[in-house]
Amino acid sequence: MGPIFLYDVRMPSSLQPKWCIILNPAAKGDQARQTLKRVAHLAPEAKVYLTEKPGHGVKLAREASEKGYTTVVAAGGDGTVNEVVNGLDATKSTLGVIPVGTMNVLALELGIPPQLEKALAVIRSGKRKKLDLGWANQKKFIQLAGVGLDAETVRRTPPDAKRAWGPWSYLLTAAQLMVAPAPVLRVKIPGKKELKGAMVLIGNGRHYGGPFQFFPKADMADGLLDVCIFPKSGPLDLLWYLQAVLLGGPQSLPDVSYLQVPELKVEADKPVALEVDGEYSGETPVTFRVERKALEVIVP
Repeated sequence: MGPIFLYDVRMPSSLQPKWCIILNPAAKGDQARQTLKRVAHLAPEAKVYLTEKPGHGVKLAREASEKGYTTVVAAGGDGTVNEVVNGLDATKSTLGVIPVGTMNVLALELGIPPQLEKALAVIRSGKRKKLDLGWANQKKFIQLAGVGLDAETVRRTPPDAKRAWGPWSYLLTAAQLMVAPAPVLRVKIPGKKELKGAMVLIGNGRHYGGPFQFFPKADMADGLLDVCIFPKSGPLDLLWYLQAVLLGGPQSLPDVSYLQVPELKVEADKPVALEVDGEYSGETPVTFRVERKALEVIVP
């Protein structure tokens, strides 16, 4: 079965639209389904492709770049954005974002408005910026990654719960996982002493999980990944960390390590979950690195 699209106006190739939208119809359930009609009405010059299953956005984005679309727009949450980033050819296509998913941290980071009309106006304005790309083994990420409790939470939170409860679904899962023994993660950074922790968060941007600035020093075009290594991941520990974030950043806590590095490796005695841009993406060991200004993105 080929890719589904909302319309396909036959016209000479010289007049074909230069941008397309890859939309996740499952994002936010019925709300996103209503978005389909609005997108078709508000963006008649763009072809809209629908993802049919997890991972399909990678294939659609790859095909879009091959077909000559100079702008490929991800319409969904951070997971949809990640799929498009992993599929498009950054030497041929620019990324656009329409935030209509459960979690839209990248849009928050870049200042892209949640209203569909305003997000489309940003894309049509065409202002572009080169951003760094993060890599976790062979998987790209643009906003964040994590090893430990947050990744295990992502892995164990059912899709139906995410659609029904949004960000609260992750908190419910995390509350159940906090009582389990925390893993011992070994963080290896070239030229530095090995560090250990129970949870490691890696940021390309400042935000994690919504409006929380876990990485206050982060710059998405500085060629560095911002790394927070948390020694514990129990309920009281996480409340303490969150309080520190709200008061200025986790680096204010003496037992939390905050570093800015171009690469690192995380290992553990037993496999520990990995997530990138809010999607489960495998297990340790994992090598993180940054590719400087490797992705062009449309910004306000």
